[in-house]
Amino acid sequence: MNHSAKMTPALRLLLAFLAIGSCIAADNIDLWPMPKMVSHGTQKLYIKKDITMSMVGSTYSDDKSILKDAFQRMVDLITLNHVVDGMNPSSLVLTCVNIVVHTTEDELNFGADESYNLTVPTTGDPLYAQIEAQTVFGALHGLQTFGQLCYFDFTSRLIGLNSAPWIITDTPRFPYRGLLIDTARHYLPVKIIKGVIDAMTYSKMNVLHWHIVDEQSFPIEIPSYPKLWNGSYSYSERYTMSDAMDIVRYAERRGVNVLAEIDVPGHARSWGVGYPSLWPSDSCREPLDVSKNFTFEVIDGILSDFSKIFKFKFAHLGGDEVNTSCWTKTPHIEGWLNNSHMNASDAYRDFVLRSQKIAISHGYDIINWEETFNNFGDKLDRKTVVHNWLGEDVAPKVVATGLRCIVSNQDKWYLDHLDASWEGFYMNEPLKGIDDTKQQHLVIGGEVCMWGEEIDASDIEQTIWPRAAAAAERLWTPIEKLANDTRLVTSRLARFRCLLNQRGVAAAPLAGYGRASPAEPGPCVRQ
Repeated sequence: MNHSAKMTPALRLLLAFLAIGSCIAADNIDLWPMPKMVSHGTQKLYIKKDITMSMVGSTYSDDKSILKDAFQRMVDLITLNHVVDGMNPSSLVLTCVNIVVHTTEDELNFGADESYNLTVPTTGDPLYAQIEAQTVFGALHGLQTFGQLCYFDFTSRLIGLNSAPWIITDTPRFPYRGLLIDTARHYLPVKIIKGVIDAMTYSKMNVLHWHIVDEQSFPIEIPSYPKLWNGSYSYSERYTMSDAMDIVRYAERRGVNVLAEIDVPGHARSWGVGYPSLWPSDSCREPLDVSKNFTFEVIDGILSDFSKIFKFKFAHLGGDEVNTSCWTKTPHIEGWLNNSHMNASDAYRDFVLRSQKIAISHGYDIINWEETFNNFGDKLDRKTVVHNWLGEDVAPKVVATGLRCIVSNQDKWYLDHLDASWEGFYMNEPLKGIDDTKQQHLVIGGEVCMWGEEIDASDIEQTIWPRAAAAAERLWTPIEKLANDTRLVTSRLARFRCLLNQRGVAAAPLAGYGRASPAEPGPCVRQ
């Protein structure tokens, strides 16, 4: 690639900074995502080196140390690994963050109140910030916002906080703000998955959609059917049930739900490595054999085991890209279809509906990819959430029938599409074409998808970030606060991308498309 081609995105970014950089800098609101309501002053404060957390006035006792641990993580983050060795000044020093939580519930559930209020005053003795929230999970978001207000001051060698006093009132626009990872196309070590979860919390995303298995590999242990993970890539590229529980607990303590997916009846060739009778035949290995009760016994076993670990309200059952030709050209399945007076399309529908009933029996609401709606939407259980991915015209059709929807249209929110720019991620509106207020509430949110065919542990972070963060603001911030022109948010997102880098997240430059490299020497915010 020649230099002029590489410079085009960088030039675009530079022009955006020149156009709006001065007004953004003057307002000093570099928070991402932008809160619902923000006011601030002009006073500079310092953070006491041994700043503490208190819970005066809180109903929540923090017996599980969710807040205590989150506070310590925040303190560690704001130093950015610098040595804080300056002398505390005698005034204008924040000594404490007081956190007031009004409910005792700390089991993460879908639709939990995630709102919070954050105040950072300039008067008081002692001087302390306060976070007030209905739930511990709202308080976690408040800590994230407070952490973004702080920076390492190279003159004083202390942590500084500009533009006080701050008064922030905040609540998410959508209850579902998701990111999909795919551990079937390439195995992702547990440490990498936890790193993705940490980065999600920085931009207030709250659902990790774990596409665990697919046709290529089955990496997770299923105690009910222990040979299933014979379909893993190798002996070492696996997750035990204890690993899965560890990931779920790690996420939940950070306010992130984990959505488990098994994609049936297609995308399941790996299942038959351990149990060959799940294949229609040895020469035609997917979809799963619809004619055998054993197939549904295995699905029941998987979901039974999942229900002990994945406590999120939903289970994702896939249902996309089902090529039924194996069914019609396998003699015993063709005979079963004839005896059942069904064609292959009927069998596809019945497979999905039977799988839904199994999931519901284990306490789940169901998410299915949109093909199920496109083919037999009127037959889907009313607990179904339709996951849109093929095009932007599907969500209006889904909610018009009274079903719920998650938006992930591939032209805008598929992270593996490296030609999809952050601007496209930011401007993708989940409620496009939906004007009725009741129908708008049926869109529970959106999700960006990091399919794993061409990523692994070596490059997943720079492929996800900062484009996922652009979508995160669309899903968090009230629509009236969102920019209609991405040039108005370029410098703020660039600063957030640099913050991610400083926190150890390998977020790629804004200039360029997915997984871009810096085009030339220069400061972080100009990349």
